[in-house]
Order: sequence, then structure tokens, then C-alpha cells
Amino acid sequence: MAFKSGFVNIVGNPNVGKSTLMNLFVGERISIATFKSQTTRHRIMGIVNEDDCQIVFSDTPGVLKPAYKLQESMRNFSETALTDVDVLLYVTDAVEDIEKNQDYIDKVNRLSAPKLILINKIDLIDQKKLVELVDLWKSKIPDAEIFPVSAKAKFNVDQVMRRIKELLPENPPYFEQDQLTDKPMRFFVSEIIREKILLYYDKEIPYSVEVVVDEYKEDDSLVRIGAVIYVERESQKGIIIGHGGVALKRVSTEARKSLEQFLDKKVFLRIFVKVDKDWRNSDKELSTFGYNLD
Repeated sequence: MAFKSGFVNIVGNPNVGKSTLMNLFVGERISIATFKSQTTRHRIMGIVNEDDCQIVFSDTPGVLKPAYKLQESMRNFSETALTDVDVLLYVTDAVEDIEKNQDYIDKVNRLSAPKLILINKIDLIDQKKLVELVDLWKSKIPDAEIFPVSAKAKFNVDQVMRRIKELLPENPPYFEQDQLTDKPMRFFVSEIIREKILLYYDKEIPYSVEVVVDEYKEDDSLVRIGAVIYVERESQKGIIIGHGGVALKRVSTEARKSLEQFLDKKVFLRIFVKVDKDWRNSDKELSTFGYNLD
């Protein structure tokens, strides 16, 4: 049997469960998955290696209308997902407004690669509503195959994987057989810290921060990690730190626990908070933080 490999890009609006599905497909915790929208900021790759195939999944930021330069970069990641793709997974859910990104759907329709529409969170609706949604998506993207799924219940995920494998072209592997992702370890450390910020702070705070790992030293028994949380204003710095440093201590403790589980080693973690005014609209800062501005 010929070996198959290809790029499978995951796109869709924010907060529809793309990252959770990505983690299920890859079988590892690659993408941050929280209840808050705009969780994914970068294009994150997860690689599945099997005896007869290699599937290179990419989770992209949710499709949105940009309000500042950071969101323009996030939109660029979503746009590039429509190029160099062998199978496209368009993730929607049972409750989102289908009409809000018609321009992106039009671009999806122009794509010649196979397209699978995954309707997530079907446990929230009845059969009648699901049939209506399937019919609506058939009219929106006529040449797509439609799969009702539930990431929460892991319903139909295996069937989607089987179909992806059937659609892959015959190619040699693109990456080494033991490679899981294209991102360095520092990236995942920063994402785990940012996940805790998303979970423990409200309103604008989680979307105004960037996490940079400035130290990562590993030996046989311990990983020493230094990180900086950048915020846009002094008032945000105060909120992140909290009265007497309590809020930052909670984030640090929870991040350390998750990092020890992720790295399977003891972790010494120090976190500082710094102000970088209006970094979300600065080309220089966004480029430094690794965002795509093209």
C-alpha cells in the first residue's frame, strides 16, 4: 500500500471548538482550548504519524473582522490556511451565526481541495435543528462533506479521521516520524501560561497580554523557566499581579503544575509582568512576538 501524507488545515469562527478537535485528532494537547473566544493566536501544527500515513494538522485563529493589528495578524493566519492545503476542515457549531463571515465562506468555496464541514456541539440541539443546519451548510458550501460531531463527547471524531485518511494524496512524509509539531518548547510554555491568564482573568485582560519565555534551561531532573507577561497599561499590570501578588501567584502555581505534567519533570517557574504600551497595534512588537504581518 502506498504511503499517504498531507496538510489538513482547521478553520472556522472563534469559540466553535477548533482547538479541542485539533487536540483530539492529534491525540496530544497541542492547542489551548478554553471557553473564551480568540484563544488561538498563531497557526499551530500537530503531526500524526502512522505506519501508512502522516497527517499534518494546522489549527488557525478564528475567523474575525480585525479591530487592531494583532487581529489582522490572526486573520492572516486564517487566510493562509486556504493555501497549500490537501484537506480543509471548516468547523462550525450548533449555535453560531453562519452569516457573519460570508466573505471567508466565499473564499472557501473557491478552494479546489476537499472540504469537510464539522458541525460541533450537536449535543446542544435536537435532530430537527441538526437537519436544518446540515441543509443550510449544503447550500453555503455545496461541494463539502458534512459531519455532525461533538468534541465534548468525542462523537464522530473517528469517522472524520477515517475520511481524512481516505482523502490524503500519496506522498512521502514531510516530517520525521517522531516529530509532533513544528513549534519549539518555549512556544508551548508561553501558551500554557497564557491559558491560565485566559482562565483566571475577566473582560479585556486576557486579550491585552502576551507571554514571552526568556529563559528555558533543562537538566535531568529540573526545568528552569523564566517568563514575562506583557500588558498594555499600568492598570492592567496591577490587575495581573493582584493585591499582595495573590493573582500572579495563582497563575504561576497553576502554570507550574500544568508544565510539570506537560514536561514530565519538576519545574521552577518565575514570572514577571511588564508594560509594553499598545503592543497589539505595534508592527515592531508584533513582529518580535512572532506574528505574521504580511
